[in-house]
Amino acid sequence: MTDFTIKKRASALGAEVIGLDLRRDLLDDTIRALRAAWLEHLVLVFRGQDLTHEQHIAFSRRFGALDTHDTIPKFRHPEHAEILLVTNFENTGKRLIVGRQWHSDLSTTTQPAMGSLLYCQEAPPAGGDTMFANMYRSWETLSPAFRSMLEDRWALHDMTAARETRMRRGPEELAEIRRRNPPVLQPVARVHDETGRQALYVAEMTTLALEGMSEEESAPILRFLYEHSVAPENTYRHSWQPGDLLMWDNRCAIHIALADYGESERRVMYRTTLLGAPSGRLMEAA
Repeated sequence: MTDFTIKKRASALGAEVIGLDLRRDLLDDTIRALRAAWLEHLVLVFRGQDLTHEQHIAFSRRFGALDTHDTIPKFRHPEHAEILLVTNFENTGKRLIVGRQWHSDLSTTTQPAMGSLLYCQEAPPAGGDTMFANMYRSWETLSPAFRSMLEDRWALHDMTAARETRMRRGPEELAEIRRRNPPVLQPVARVHDETGRQALYVAEMTTLALEGMSEEESAPILRFLYEHSVAPENTYRHSWQPGDLLMWDNRCAIHIALADYGESERRVMYRTTLLGAPSGRLMEAA
């Protein structure tokens, strides 16, 4: 028995949790049931919440230790290190471009995020959606021959691989980003540490090449995997409302923030990040 109900939002992944006020101190049994639902549906949607930063942090901590975002202090909340600012404007009013390619949070580190809990304070009147893709299904729907070729391979995840980063930064800036954030090799098929299932673990914003291949040699394979992963039947598209909190599993789902809203419109979100298990190795150690 639980004190909430679950309503699926899409066939591939995504479910809405109905009946919970996340400001309350939830019972341990409720948290265990939520975690089971999260592992099953990959993305949980909580609508109509009215959370302070402290309440957002407290709820998030029920699922694990939280990142303090030391590697990206520019976007960290000045009073709450556990909160990452996910907004399309800097304090100066300068427009930001955030998450506009498919990715899994912190895959460019050796401790990728286990999960992310994103709370919406302000959304555009139309657009500003986020899409998610099920990477279990992405792996499982590859042909056996293709899976066999990729099973034991590693892929290079690089913070400078993002399209916007390469467009807006010069060679010296890119080299400095790489120096501060060395590229990481991650398994192409990552085993989920709770479910034991394999999930495809490549994404266009961060994956640069397959180990042992050049970028040019890797490109056709990776392009196929990217397109295969985000086929419509493998995705869920969320249209945000203020008061929404979404919780997703970065170990088996990727996501993208869509640019489907006006340049003058604001999109203000706050994210907590669940620390994950170690994964991958630095390129230099290959």
